Amino acid sequence: MSMIIQAQQTSEPRTYVDRILEHWHTDEDAEALVQGTQRLTRGEARRRLFGLGHALRRQGLEPGDGVGLFLANRVDSVLVQLAVHLIGCRVVFLPPEPGPGELAALVEQSRARAVVTDPLFARRAADAAGRSVHAPVLLSLGPCEQPCTDLLAVAAECPAVRPEGVPAPGADEAVTVLYTGGTLGRPKLAAHSHRLYNVLVDLIDDAPQDPDFTGFFPTMDPGTDRVLVSTLLTHGSGHLTSLQALVTGSALVVLPEFEAGAALSVLREERITATMFVPPMLYALLDHPECVPGALPALRRIVVGGAASSPSRLQQTVEVFGPVLSQGYGQSEALGIAAFGAEDLASEGPRRPELWRSCGRAISGTEIEIRAEGSTAALPVRQVGEVCVRGEAVMLGYYEDPERTAEALHDGWLRTGDMGYLDAEGYLYLVDRAKDIIVTGSTSDNVYSRVLEDFLLTLPGVRNAAALGIPDDEFGEAVQIFLATAEDADVDPNAVGAAVTAELGDLYTPRKTVLLDRLPTTKVGKVDKKALRAAWTSTAPGTP
Repeated sequence: MSMIIQAQQTSEPRTYVDRILEHWHTDEDAEALVQGTQRLTRGEARRRLFGLGHALRRQGLEPGDGVGLFLANRVDSVLVQLAVHLIGCRVVFLPPEPGPGELAALVEQSRARAVVTDPLFARRAADAAGRSVHAPVLLSLGPCEQPCTDLLAVAAECPAVRPEGVPAPGADEAVTVLYTGGTLGRPKLAAHSHRLYNVLVDLIDDAPQDPDFTGFFPTMDPGTDRVLVSTLLTHGSGHLTSLQALVTGSALVVLPEFEAGAALSVLREERITATMFVPPMLYALLDHPECVPGALPALRRIVVGGAASSPSRLQQTVEVFGPVLSQGYGQSEALGIAAFGAEDLASEGPRRPELWRSCGRAISGTEIEIRAEGSTAALPVRQVGEVCVRGEAVMLGYYEDPERTAEALHDGWLRTGDMGYLDAEGYLYLVDRAKDIIVTGSTSDNVYSRVLEDFLLTLPGVRNAAALGIPDDEFGEAVQIFLATAEDADVDPNAVGAAVTAELGDLYTPRKTVLLDRLPTTKVGKVDKKALRAAWTSTAPGTP
């Protein structure tokens, strides 16, 4: 934290927004934000940001108030999130995943005084706001059919100067709240203070000297780098990607919705140098017929994270794009945990093939321990247990939820719910989510879905794979797998089952194999195992 102390003593920027504005006050004609034909220079972005800050204040918002952001991927979504922090309010990200009941509960529990919605989501936003006893003000980024205030129209009439009189946030004040899922009426909201942003800015600054940690933050060249954000801006992955670009003064290009062909076109036409994908996005890109070596000569870094990645697919990425691949591991409760730089993966991968299954080592200032259930003692090297982490990037707790905060945090250590192990050099290997472990067999042994899925992705014709447990009268659970196969592939389920048994043993043998054109994904781009379980566990078309 030495950099932050020094910054305060020398009147350097106090927040990451100040850091962004430093860039936007220089070289004003340089490109800052891009979405299709919409292209904002640094000067235009700065003035629009200030206008949005004043427009939010005109709605009666004061420092410390919560502002729900129910937004699509667009340039103005980036700016309104910055504007909320600029005036000292709390950002509450509202991703489009929850159903109506949980979305309403999320708005209520977060105590949002206002909800800013994309016009596309206005009906759902109005329903959620209307159910809240706090009666939040409903604002939209543009005109919409619902009765709400057009924030962009108000901002256009506001002064293009920075709002004054914003107090510095408290050390333990929640400034950003991320949705992490939950149950109807009781969502989980991971709350973070400005310490998170201080840590992330430190990591960005340290990246050139510390290549181990460039998995999350590649070394950037503000003069030439162009960063594509393709995951949701209201999700931790999209938030980190946009932060990486803006804090370094790089141009940020926003992809409204992911589709492999459209993503390839934007990557090529906008000369993107760095981007981040969740695994299903990366796999779809690799499977596109135009994705060939040399197709994206400007691309220097792809960060993959957000879910478990297949080693074979990661190797394919390097074969197609070269040594550009970095990995990052985090979650809403701790946005930065471990990372693996492209340089290390390129140099060590051929010598140590097991590293393709690793998600790297702890980022600076973060500790990782592997613990058995109910224990506070660290397990030995290579023994599987729950991944526990401690550091400045860990959340304050679940907002307005002391009970679940106490379950997740103990003496500053976060129980991640991920199962994994550490090797002797501190590399972390994930084997499953605790809730995704399949307990089966006559001795009730653990089947790690990550291990099974990694193997399935090495089989010819398999583009994506998911494994889950289905109820079984004899063994409690049985293994069921779902395979997304290539269009012209002739995948034999019996041969797949035999290959699994031969490689992983009888315990991993699937009871049922379902062949699909594609696997369902969440709005964040991860494989949606809940949807698979709901649709296929009772009856499923396909093969036995």
